[in-house]
Amino acid sequence: MSRLEGRVALVTGAAQGIGKAIAKRLAADGATVIVSDINSEGIKAVAAEIGDRAIAIAADISDPAAVAKLFDEIDAKTGGVDTLINNASIVPFVAWDDVDLDHWQKIIAVNLTGTFIVTRAATDRMRARKAPGRVICIGSNTFFAGTPNMAAYVAAKGGVIGFARALATELGQYDITVNVLTPGLIESDGVKASPHNNAFEFVEMLQAKKGKGQPEHIADVVAFLASDDARWITGQTLNVDAGMVRH
Repeated sequence: MSRLEGRVALVTGAAQGIGKAIAKRLAADGATVIVSDINSEGIKAVAAEIGDRAIAIAADISDPAAVAKLFDEIDAKTGGVDTLINNASIVPFVAWDDVDLDHWQKIIAVNLTGTFIVTRAATDRMRARKAPGRVICIGSNTFFAGTPNMAAYVAAKGGVIGFARALATELGQYDITVNVLTPGLIESDGVKASPHNNAFEFVEMLQAKKGKGQPEHIADVVAFLASDDARWITGQTLNVDAGMVRH
């Protein structure tokens, strides 16, 4: 497939799991992919697996200086991003009684503020080049489900949905679309190493379609939203969870 031929896509949080699957799918569809994460060794491995279409650049998305440096390097190597996948995230499992201000601020800093910092940099550069663009944020169906032990995370992902809706209104005139994809429970590396791994049986009972969600299920939909097939879709939240949440 080559429906993304000529595109330059930045995927944050791409060292493993959903981010890795997205990077691989976008490259398979023809895009040049910037594989970014705070985990430098992880993204080098992902880029090596993808091959010539991938460039690994490490960055902490919660640090504005690091993000500015990231985009300077991308511009120098590719001419600039036209597709942004805001995937980087911290997924906690913390009961409400254990949520303190430090935890809250850490989760908000990466999951919500980091999305703002990267999107600010990307869309400013898209508009400066007068380039059409795509911004796709990875949210979470926990926002609809009110999942326990994740209060700060659910709040941050709800903020991402609101942010994307407002941004779509402001950026539509520049031919930049902004959408959110909300996965359900996905059998990713991070989930398998966390207490969330014990929730698959319960979640599957709630799903309309049975089975365990895989990172590729999310990557497939991201590829659609990044393509010209989705050019008339913006400001939307697309839930991808086998029908666990129906809204």
